[in-house]
Amino acid sequence: MIRVLLIGCGDVALRTAELLRGRVRLYGLTRRLEDVVRLRHRGIVPIVGDLDRYHSLDRLRAAPFAVLHFAPPPGEGREDPRTARLIAALTKARIIPQRFVYISTSGVYGDCAGAHVTEARPRRGRTARARRRIAAEDLLRLWAKRYGIKLSILRVPGIYAETRLPLDRLKQGTPVLRAEDDVFTNHIHADDLARATIAAAFRGKPNRAYNISDDAELPMGMWFDAVADAFGLARPPRVSWEEAETRIAPLLLSFMSESRRLSNARMKRELRVRLRYPTPATLLAEVAPRELKKQIQLPL
Repeated sequence: MIRVLLIGCGDVALRTAELLRGRVRLYGLTRRLEDVVRLRHRGIVPIVGDLDRYHSLDRLRAAPFAVLHFAPPPGEGREDPRTARLIAALTKARIIPQRFVYISTSGVYGDCAGAHVTEARPRRGRTARARRRIAAEDLLRLWAKRYGIKLSILRVPGIYAETRLPLDRLKQGTPVLRAEDDVFTNHIHADDLARATIAAAFRGKPNRAYNISDDAELPMGMWFDAVADAFGLARPPRVSWEEAETRIAPLLLSFMSESRRLSNARMKRELRVRLRYPTPATLLAEVAPRELKKQIQLPL
């Protein structure tokens, strides 16, 4: 049975592991001792190690067929030392995988003024967050080329799922941009991202980037409106860009400063991914009626 190593065992990694369970031998790197029992229950052999502590990665012993790298970079700096430590540890231990899948971000493209974006578009990420991802992509490309590893880079936009909807922001009345200032945003359901990750591990072409996005082309305000309507909440107030700068947290505001529409044609053609959730409306139609029913049944 082939071995697959998960780097980072968060929500999407565990969804991926569930799809692979019984088909491969799963290993998972986690820095949390309390995760050991939980991972074992999910059929994952836990490896305790911390990407921020190089010597803790000595425990990476099992030579895998594929490494699926879900762990994010640190929250500051211009580089990704976590990815650098990971590949240094794998190289030192001579654990060279045949395939490596890196979960990057569509933010590497920067602001595209609403244009349709293919993987051939130059990366012009402006935020420190995007620059760290670009640094990780470049580092992995050089490493993969040197050791003959089939590297797939998945450029991922906003991830949603039943448990990953902006309900708290809606309840708090967080505003969004008015229509004339709004930006296009892109999404992918967590389950479809898990399926795309597996497809990349087995079908991805060497040293290849893939936009992993659904088929929707939604302005951000329409996305928030759709969630609000589905759950019977008030739609968010609309504000100008000038007002947004004074009322919206910097992190969310940074997403509102970039507009692009990702092309997923390469994902569908080469990875042969068929989206279970082609648009967010598919999920909202599933979960919202159930949630509203619960609200109706709550005692007064």
